[in-house]
Amino acid sequence: MSGSKTNTMSRKEVLAAVRAIPPENDFVWDGKNEDDRPASQEELNAALESYRAKRGRPSGSGTKEQVAIRLDRDVLAAFRASGAGWQTRMNAALRDWLKTHSPV
Repeated sequence: MSGSKTNTMSRKEVLAAVRAIPPENDFVWDGKNEDDRPASQEELNAALESYRAKRGRPSGSGTKEQVAIRLDRDVLAAFRASGAGWQTRMNAALRDWLKTHSPV
């Protein structure tokens, strides 16, 4: 961990201090502001699952192959100008072309 140490207590000491807090000092939601409402256990579990699912690079279909291909600049510029996901759209355009044409 970087930065200066701000707590001289050990982990055991911190846990003991937290457990020593009387229940009457626990947070009690007033029922007015929904943003202050504590999350339920189900909401916490759902958030954790969502977080775990989103970490790292998105999983692909596993069937793609990287190749080097030469394309006309205007064709490439048109797909790139369409924004993020242009390679996926180019793949879809080629797949659509194959429905009506023979690749040979």
